This record gives sequence, structure tokens and C-alpha cells, in this order.
Amino acid sequence: MAGGTPRVPISQLLADKTGDEEPKKKSREDWRKAKELEEARKAGTAPAAVDEEGKDINPHIPQYISSAPWYYGAAGPTLKHQRPQEEKKKQYSSIDEWYKKGVDTTRIATKYRKGACENCGALTHKKKDCMERPRKVGAKFSGAQIAHDEFIQPNIVSDYDGKRDRWSGYDPAQHREIVEEYQKVEEAKRALKAAKLKDNPDAELSADEEEDEDKYVDEVDMPGTKVDSKQRITVRNLRIREDTAKYLRNLDPNSAYYDPKTRSMRDNPEPNKKPEDSEFAGENFVRFTGDTQKHSKAQLFAWEAYGKGVDVHILAEPTKLELLKNEYEKKKEQFKSQVKDTILERYGGEEHLQVPPKALLLAQTEEYVEYSRTGKVIKGQEKQIVRSRYEEDVFINNHTTVWGSHWNVGQWGYKCCHSFIKNSYCLGESGKTAQMAVPPTKSLVKVEDSEKEKPVEDEVAEKSKSSSSSSSSSESESEDEEDAKKRQKAKKKSKKRRQKEKKKLKKQEKDKLKEALQAEDKRNKEVDEMMKLDERKRPYNSMYEVKKPSEEEMEAFMMKRRREEDPMLQFLDP
Repeated sequence: MAGGTPRVPISQLLADKTGDEEPKKKSREDWRKAKELEEARKAGTAPAAVDEEGKDINPHIPQYISSAPWYYGAAGPTLKHQRPQEEKKKQYSSIDEWYKKGVDTTRIATKYRKGACENCGALTHKKKDCMERPRKVGAKFSGAQIAHDEFIQPNIVSDYDGKRDRWSGYDPAQHREIVEEYQKVEEAKRALKAAKLKDNPDAELSADEEEDEDKYVDEVDMPGTKVDSKQRITVRNLRIREDTAKYLRNLDPNSAYYDPKTRSMRDNPEPNKKPEDSEFAGENFVRFTGDTQKHSKAQLFAWEAYGKGVDVHILAEPTKLELLKNEYEKKKEQFKSQVKDTILERYGGEEHLQVPPKALLLAQTEEYVEYSRTGKVIKGQEKQIVRSRYEEDVFINNHTTVWGSHWNVGQWGYKCCHSFIKNSYCLGESGKTAQMAVPPTKSLVKVEDSEKEKPVEDEVAEKSKSSSSSSSSSESESEDEEDAKKRQKAKKKSKKRRQKEKKKLKKQEKDKLKEALQAEDKRNKEVDEMMKLDERKRPYNSMYEVKKPSEEEMEAFMMKRRREEDPMLQFLDP
């Protein structure tokens, strides 16, 4: 409460020469009346005290605030000592006063002025503060293209509210540009709508419906959320009118519990159905699916790591936590594999763990290829055929097949005409009939050798024919018996000779085939090693000798080549 008793300073007492007089003390009655007046003012039955400016003083103000110091020289109740003093008040800038933008174009300098910028010639800054591009010859020496002076900015002094004003320095005239832009957009929409209605008058009704939807789209609430702008509240966990209520999905009272206060049903109301098939499987199903379990595991790992002394937080350092978790999982797998290897090394049994994959056991693959009746691929991707180092699908001399597509009696030929001559012209079916008319040879001797050496059977037959023609019918039976014995001996000798030749040929063929297989294995290893190298480090093969492969090389290639038509090939590869 403001003190009603004035406190006269000592200097005034000395000036008035009243210092010898003792100040008049308040009696008990005066203290009682002052106390009653204070209580009445607080209760509102008595009028409040008035200061020198005619303003009411709140009676509830504490005394240490309302009472003025003795040196202030207050003549009555006042709060002027608590207000800002006139000599300490600052002169703040007005609301219209703000920093000027740009340069002062009203004054134009034609020559360099003393004390101006040596680069551009402006008088309001120095060379080190110049924002222009450094000139080759500065304005101080050239005296040309003197830049305009910047505005001398006023000293803006803002109060507490002015420092926090978001719109300080904003020119309301700038809002006119935004209004004009929106007006242009609206006019363009009206013109476009009028053109559409002119072209299609029936679309007027649909256009009006779209306009109504756009008109009220701001008032539509999101499903599960209702915002009341008057009461400033948000009611969540609501449903739209077309959705079935949670408690109506299963009317059994012993089914999932529905909490009407929070409008939540955590369990599945239809436990007989799979959660994936039902429309609503409970709130816990959504809460514990997807990445929620992953997040909970990460949180548990962060807690355990913090308990072990690793300072990591899932929200503050998510990247660090993820890297630590990955490193922990990797070391954990390495430890498991190390323990497994030590057990297998000590007790054995590793062969029982080498089980073929399920795809190999069931002979199934994920590749789907669909063919038409003619064998054309309709859906999927057909397996690519691995090309060899030999030329393929090169047809010459009207042939429809390649050389080596036909094999007969140890000879290669064309399948289209059964010709065994590589540079021959294709005769088609007539060539096949001509080859069928020729009787096959019995011996496996090469063609060029057969012209030089005749079989032993032919020689014996010729000798027998000549002897039979020259002999007369009057010869004795003894001579016939001797000739028969000679023929049998010659047959036995020729048979033994043929068997030896066959064994020798087979042995030579086996040796050649073995060498060809070894050479093919060596070539495959070289190809594998070459494919593992970087393509920039592979050597050139321009000096590779191109020659016709021998029969043994062809046989070795056919034995070692990949069978792409085999469905189990991709599972049997190492």
C-alpha cells in the first residue's frame, strides 16, 4: 500500500531550520485508522488511493513497492518511482522508418571525389568494402563510370516488440502484386470454363459439381480426425460413416475387448480368420508388423549397448546405432561359424551337412517360360545358347545345314544332301537317294587308303574265281579239298589281320582322343582364367591360328561342351 505519510529529506529539514523540532509521532488511534483504511481499500469498500497524476493505486501492491525512497521527495502516495524515468527513456524509431534499399540515383558524380572508393568511385564505402568487380583501371585514375552512392542508412532503434515484429520493414503495397496475380489466374479459369461449356453444353452440370467439391474441400476432415476451430480441440480415432464399427465385427461378448473411452480394440475380433484376409485384425496386428519389430529390436540393442558402456541413442545417433548393430550381427555370425567349424573338426560329420539345395532335389526353378504351339516364346526369356569358337550357321553352296551335321561310316558330311565332300554343291533329296543307292563299305579303313589297298576277302574271291574258271570238271576231289583248306587258312589269316588292324586303329583313336580331351581341358582352364581377369588386362588374340578341327578335337569338344538343353545343368555347376 502506498504510504500516505510524506518523508521529508534531511536537506529540506536543515533548510527549513526545523531539525530541532522532533517529528510528530503517530498515536495508536492513527495507526488503527490507517490499518482500517487499508483493509477497506483491499476489500473494495473504500476508494483506492490516487497519485499525483490522478491514477488509482492498486491497494494490493506490496508496501516495499508502493513506498517511495526518502530521497525521492514524494509529497503523497505515488508509483512514479517505479515507472521509466524521463531522462532514461530512449527515442525509438517510428513504424514507417526503415532501411532504404538500392542506391541513390538522384545524385550523379562525373569525376572522382576525394575519399571515395578507388575502385568504383562511390563515396559511401572504401576499396576493401567494394562489392563491384575489381576494375583494371580504378575510378580514381580513370575518372569514368563513377558508381552511385548508397543510401546513408538511419540508425533504427527498436523496442522489445519492434525487435520481435515479423512484419517490420514490410511494404503493404507489395501485397497488391499477389492480388493481381490471383485475379489473372481466376480470369483464365473463367475463360477456360466458358470455352469448355461452349464446346460441350452438357458438361455444365459436372462442372458445377466439381466447383462445389472444390468449394467445400477445405471443410472436409481426414478420416479419424476431427478439428473444431471454435473450441480448438482435436478428436482422434474416429471413423467415417461408411466403415463398420469395431464392436460390430463380432457380436460375441467373449470376443476381443472394445474400450469405449479410447475407442480401441487391440485383439483380433475374428480369430478364426487369418489376419491378412480380414479387413480389421486388431490394432496390435498393425502395431507389431512391418518395421515396428525391427525398431523395437534396435531400441533393445541400444539399451543393452548403453548398459555395456557404449554411449549410443536410437534417436540422437541412428546411423551410429545401425552400424554398431550390423557389426555386432556380423561378428555374431562369425563366432557361430567358428564354433561350428571347431566342433566339426573335433568330432567330424561334415559330410552329413552337405545336402543339395531344395531346388536341385525337387528339380524346380523360378524361371518361367511360356511357348506357343509353334515353339515360339510368348512369355519369359529363352535360355541363351553358349556360342563356341567355331563358325556356326554359315551355309555355303546352297546347303541348308552346316558341314559336320551328318555322320556315316566314319565320315562327316551335310545332312541336307548326305554329301561327304565339303566344297560340293547341294543336290537336296536327289543327293540323298544317290547316296542310298551306293552300298556301304564294311571296312573302317579311310577312303584314300581303300583305293590303294584292297581287302583280303576280295583277293581271295578273285583267286577262287580264277581257279574255278580255269579248273576243269575232270579234276579230282583231292584237289578240291586242298583248295578248300587253303581258302580257310587264307580266311583265318585275313581275319586275324583285320582284328589286329582294328585294335591298332582303336588304340590310335583312343590315344588321339585322350590327347584331344587333355587339350580341351587345358583350353577350358585358360578360358576360365581369362574370364576372371579384368578386360583391360586380357591379352590380344589376333594371332590365333584358325584351322579346321580334327575328328578327335570335335569329339572332345562335344564331350566337354555344356548341355544347355539339360534342365539340371544350372544346379550341377560348381
